[in-house]
Amino acid sequence: MEKSFMPAFQTREELEAYQLEGLKWTVNHACRGSAFYKKKFEETGVTPDDIKTLDDLKRLPFVTAQDLQDNYPWPLLSAPMKEIVRLHASSGTTGKRKVMFYTAKDIDDWANMFARCYEIAGLSREDRVQICVGYGVWTAGAGFQLGCERFGAFAIPAGPGNLDMQMQFLIDFQPTVICATASMGLLMAEEVDKRGLRDKINVKKVIFGAERSNDAMTGKIKELMGAEHTFDIPGLTELYGPGTGLDCIHHTGIHYWADYYIMELLDPDTLEPVREGEVGEMVYTTLRKEGAPLIRYRSRDLTRAIAGTCPCGSILPRHDKLLGRSDDMFIIRGVNVYPGHIDEILARQAGIGSEYQIHLKRGDDGKDYMTVNVERDEGGDPNRDAKLAKKIETEIRKGVLVSGKVEIVEYHALPRTDRKSKRVFDSRD
Repeated sequence: MEKSFMPAFQTREELEAYQLEGLKWTVNHACRGSAFYKKKFEETGVTPDDIKTLDDLKRLPFVTAQDLQDNYPWPLLSAPMKEIVRLHASSGTTGKRKVMFYTAKDIDDWANMFARCYEIAGLSREDRVQICVGYGVWTAGAGFQLGCERFGAFAIPAGPGNLDMQMQFLIDFQPTVICATASMGLLMAEEVDKRGLRDKINVKKVIFGAERSNDAMTGKIKELMGAEHTFDIPGLTELYGPGTGLDCIHHTGIHYWADYYIMELLDPDTLEPVREGEVGEMVYTTLRKEGAPLIRYRSRDLTRAIAGTCPCGSILPRHDKLLGRSDDMFIIRGVNVYPGHIDEILARQAGIGSEYQIHLKRGDDGKDYMTVNVERDEGGDPNRDAKLAKKIETEIRKGVLVSGKVEIVEYHALPRTDRKSKRVFDSRD
């Protein structure tokens, strides 16, 4: 009988009781093992004994990315060095990377979390998984492979780029699952189409991580590869890495592993909880992490909670796709704009592809101007460009309350990448 990596809890009450015990343990562990956390608690006057209910979480201080950078190279370290078996780090300038530390138990927990992702996506031990994300000090490749091997499927650690090799592996090893950034997935799908390989490959599912993707992009990838499902996988280096949740085959939201961490959704300005259904910043508190636990860590990622019960029956809570980052916001003509808002608007438009760029410039008149370059859909009629651009300009003006010029460009005119696509180009002083 195949092993299940899903929790045994049957009710939300059981889950919350488990969370409370995990919260108490984490606060005690961090206070005893970390000089950083001990100082934080002393500054706010909170002690581990003060944590008696889950509601007491709001009494704890926040941790930010700046804290990790200010305390480099050993931020949040809460276990003895003899127990640390690995480090991972986010991208960044030398000396300012966000570095996290893992005990053997942390690695084991991460493997189980990630295996749960493959399980909830409906994989079996017969699946073959081509892993097309980066390997190295960052968490992507290590996490995807760790979870695949723990789950028991066949891992093909291809890494990003090298399209000739990727296409050869798709044909020779017949992987049924691809794991990649959405940008790499699009690059591979278009290459499959260009080479006429769709009938020679066997991809059924594609799992995306590391960047926001819209329905237009994922729909294009499914179409060109002949895949049945695409999944969104969240995760960040500070919270183990990728594998901290996944949408199931019903695609009604991302189930997140609330038995491993608590996620608050807070207003980025007031740091108060947002109302159900409203967009908030994802703030994390881990419940089992030994090497570098998180206590109210401000991720800057934005999403909304999804109410109700998923058709799959899981009691694990759900959140929407990542809608952007609070620190990605730009201001133009006094209006706060999140790139994710423009992404959502474009995803609803017919006649365009999935690729776009936002360009911000300051004119000779001293005013700021926004231009959105959008690819025409493959095979689209160039004679419709002007009418289509005007329609999208109207939708953007209605949606984000600021005017912008839309320019329709040829299909495949915008650059592809095997990592994360850059969407916003701000040339203002």
